[in-house]
Amino acid sequence: MSEYSMRDAIKKFLEQSNIRSGVQALQIEEVWEQIMGKTIARYTDKLRIMNDTLFITTQVAPLKQELIFQKEKIIQRVNEALGQKVINKIVVQ
Repeated sequence: MSEYSMRDAIKKFLEQSNIRSGVQALQIEEVWEQIMGKTIARYTDKLRIMNDTLFITTQVAPLKQELIFQKEKIIQRVNEALGQKVINKIVVQ
C-alpha cells in the first residue's frame, strides 16, 4: 500500500470530486479584487465555476460590457493567480 502525505491525499480527493469547482471558486473570490481591482470587485455580485467556465454575475451594464471585452485577459489573470489552467471560458451574466 502506498503512502500519501495529507496534502497529496486532499489534492487527489479534490481532483476526483465534484467539490473541486467550489473550492476553486472560493480561491478566485479571495484574489478577485487583486486580479480585477477594487471597483470591479465591488460591483461583481457572484463568481461561480462549472467545469472550466467562470460565470461572473453583475447588475451593472457598463461593467458587463467591460468584462465581455476583457474575457481573454481575465482568463489569463485567473489562471495565473491560481497557478494552474482552471478557466477556459467566461460567461458574463
